[in-house]
Amino acid sequence: MFKYSSIYINSLSLFISLIIFVMMQLVVSNYDTFTKKSSLKAGFEVENVIQETNTNENVEEKTEEIKEAWYLEIPKINLKADIKEGTTKEIMEDYIGHFEETKKVNGNIGLAAHNRGYKNNYFARLKELKEGDSIFYNYQGEIKEYEVTKHVIIKDTDWSYLKDTEDNRITLITCVENEPEYRRCIQGEEKEE
Repeated sequence: MFKYSSIYINSLSLFISLIIFVMMQLVVSNYDTFTKKSSLKAGFEVENVIQETNTNENVEEKTEEIKEAWYLEIPKINLKADIKEGTTKEIMEDYIGHFEETKKVNGNIGLAAHNRGYKNNYFARLKELKEGDSIFYNYQGEIKEYEVTKHVIIKDTDWSYLKDTEDNRITLITCVENEPEYRRCIQGEEKEE
């Protein structure tokens, strides 16, 4: 029979202990690396969720802004202004006013604004418009382009230009300088696509 010497047993024990020590070191080192990667990955995932949530909130905010958007834009005279329901002095101080009895989308849309002497004179350059010029109207994200077809001076008692129409048109009304009994009236018809 073969007998193991104490040196052999001690050497074997030392060798096994070294192997166990090295393996434990590898396990601990891999555990730290795994933990760091996991926390990085988890952090990345949380960050992505936060970014997605913020993006969704931004989209919802933009959608609400679009739904609430109501403005008039006329590039030729560098005009872009918000519209508000009504034509009272208070409304027209800060907005283009919408004649309440006219349409907001299809039909005849009637708008009014000051052209001089007030805080905001949105229609100050309206007299520069000519037939063929473009007018853009945005109501809750629906944008329509109109082409100027009429530029007339009317009596301040003439409401015929605000009557509803079969076609889609826009009517812009403002005062005439130094002639209080008259109004400037610009009409545009919706452009065909």
